[in-house]
Amino acid sequence: MPEFREALRLAIAEEMQHDERVILIGEDVAAAGGVFKVTEGLHERFGSARVIDTPISELALSSAAFGAAVAGCKPIVEIMFGDFMALPMDALVNQAAKYWYLSVGRNSVPLVVRTAAGAGGRFGAIHSQSPGTWLHGVPGLKVVCPSCVADARALLKAAIRDPNPVVFIEHKRLYAAKGELGEELEPLGKAQVVRVAGEGGGGAGVGGGAGKGGAGRGGDVTIATVMKGVPDALAAAEQLAKDGIEVEVIDLRSLRPLDVETVAESVARTHRLLAVEEGPRTGGWAAGLIGAVASEALGEVDDLWTLCTPDTPIPFSPTLEDAFLPGADAIAQAIRMRFGLESKTRMSEVEA
Repeated sequence: MPEFREALRLAIAEEMQHDERVILIGEDVAAAGGVFKVTEGLHERFGSARVIDTPISELALSSAAFGAAVAGCKPIVEIMFGDFMALPMDALVNQAAKYWYLSVGRNSVPLVVRTAAGAGGRFGAIHSQSPGTWLHGVPGLKVVCPSCVADARALLKAAIRDPNPVVFIEHKRLYAAKGELGEELEPLGKAQVVRVAGEGGGGAGVGGGAGKGGAGRGGDVTIATVMKGVPDALAAAEQLAKDGIEVEVIDLRSLRPLDVETVAESVARTHRLLAVEEGPRTGGWAAGLIGAVASEALGEVDDLWTLCTPDTPIPFSPTLEDAFLPGADAIAQAIRMRFGLESKTRMSEVEA
């Protein structure tokens, strides 16, 4: 089975083959094949005119990509680490995201910005952040966050074909993950239920004892998350099933558009929602999702809460970084705590 990085490479190659306007630009994307080896072999296949190494200036290369997109190309920009997304903000947020609006719908900017994000790899505080929260409030941008091999290919292809700018965030700890390729294209902005609560016959345990719980209503709690949070949530769901707690897991797949409808439909079945974000709760997408679902599903909700990281820089120490992150054990613990089965013993914040 292909790796996540190979699925990304396949998507880029297929779109470059499909449309000669597609170009790839960034630092070390050509001869070196990218720092995470996503673009390996593309320079040899498509040549220096379409796979272009740039100087180390994220603002310069993103501004060049904006100009190229306006002029008729379809650039794919690689920003090596998500932490560096602060550098191309002017070209992306003030130019590319606004151009369709300022041109009264006459001109679009078919631009994709790929970047590697996420902690857990011992990269330290300035190479481990997830910039989705910086961007999910910007009108005119789409923010896409795949969690599996199939979506790595399908969503990247859809992003490249989108007529307006897309930020495509790839979690570093997923690059070596393996899986099936699946569909060639998937729509942007549509969440996916990746685990249906109660399918294994559970759901009548702890949640069932609470009154509304049980298999008849479709499980005990919904978890909504993105990227590395999805396999972590699935692993936590398997742990919790042994305790009689049935979990439904939703892969949001994008932060903008945010598919509140799919989450609200799940919460209508489970009556509880945990939003798991690898990032601080303050200003994060998880708290925004909780608020949106609360406004959509009034009268159907027993409990809404978040599991996020502390409001601190990401630690380098392996022990501290592991405790900092909302991994599978932390997710399972957060839900057990909510059901009164376990006390709080970890660093990450669990807040109403």
